[in-house]
Order: sequence, then C-alpha cells, then structure tokens
Amino acid sequence: MTHSIDHQIHKLESKIRDIKGQLAALRRERPKELVQRYELLDSRCRRVTLAEMFDGKDRLILIHNMGKSCAFCTMWADGFAGLVPHLLSRAAFVVVSNDAPDAQTAFATSRGWPFAMYSAQGTTFFRDMGFVDNDGWMPGVSVFERTANGDVYRVGSAEFGPGDNFCAVWHFFELLPEGIDGWGPRLQYSDDLVEVMKT
Repeated sequence: MTHSIDHQIHKLESKIRDIKGQLAALRRERPKELVQRYELLDSRCRRVTLAEMFDGKDRLILIHNMGKSCAFCTMWADGFAGLVPHLLSRAAFVVVSNDAPDAQTAFATSRGWPFAMYSAQGTTFFRDMGFVDNDGWMPGVSVFERTANGDVYRVGSAEFGPGDNFCAVWHFFELLPEGIDGWGPRLQYSDDLVEVMKT
C-alpha cells in the first residue's frame, strides 16, 4: 500500500514540475510592458525612480507588499531576508509598500530585514501594476528589465497567496499529519517562541 501511494506521489510531483515548467515558459512569452517613470520614496523620503532601483544591474525583482499591518506579507518578507544574497547575484531586489517611509524603516529594523524598501504612498504604482482589487492592495512580485537607453519594461509578475511558490512555510505544513489545518501567520508570537527563534 505504501509503495502504491509513494508511486502516486512521485507521479503527481513529476506532473506538477512539468506544468510549472510550462507555466514559466508561458510567462516568458508575454510581451514586455513599457513602464512609465515612477518616483517612489526611499527611507529618507527622497524621490527615487524605478530605473535607479536597479543599482547598476539590468534586472529588478520588486515585491509588492501590503505593509506592516499584514501578517501574511510580513511572513513572506521574513523569508526573503535569507534569500537576498542569492537574489542579488542575478538581479536587484527591493520591497515596496504603501506605508510611509518612517513606518517602513522602523518595521524593517524590528524584523531585521536587509533589503531596500520604498514607499509607493500617494502614487498609482500598485494599481497600474495590477496589484489592486475591490478589496484594496494585493501582494505579489513584478520583475523589470532596463535597456541600454534607460527604458524600463516589466517582463514578469505573479500574485502571492497561501501555497504559492514564494513562501516555503505552507509547503512544510502540508507535510504535517493534519496538513495546514487553517493555520495563518501572526505579527507577534509569544516571548518564549521569539527567544527560541533568536538562538
């Protein structure tokens, strides 16, 4: 019986890998979108263009984050913190929310986030990139490319949500006997758990 279930698992995993490969290829076939000259605010309230966020690279991975009040987006960003050195080997990496710069800086410091953050507060950036619905802002990622003449194009995007490919927590919990079981992240955990996480 176990062998039969394992065989089904491996067969389904192989099928999922194939489908994910097809999805990635299809995403790369989407036409590039020329992006206007957005100006967002850095941690010192200085205006920074999207092109300047590339930091000398020709690719930019930009996270659309819903801000410090969202436990889900916070968990996703916590996970990105450890990936930053690897991501920077291929592209610039920034996180953008609609929180004010001072609120962003304080929250990022409290979480130990090592990546650059920018505020889109007062702009149409989230809406123009398709990360606003009837309920408000939505989380996700946009990938941009800068050409030799300085034009910026969006070349890829994806929405975030429980079980996606951008947060490992869900996939670990799926392996538990009870599965995810309605679990959701919190902004604050008990002092005992926080101490364990620090050690």
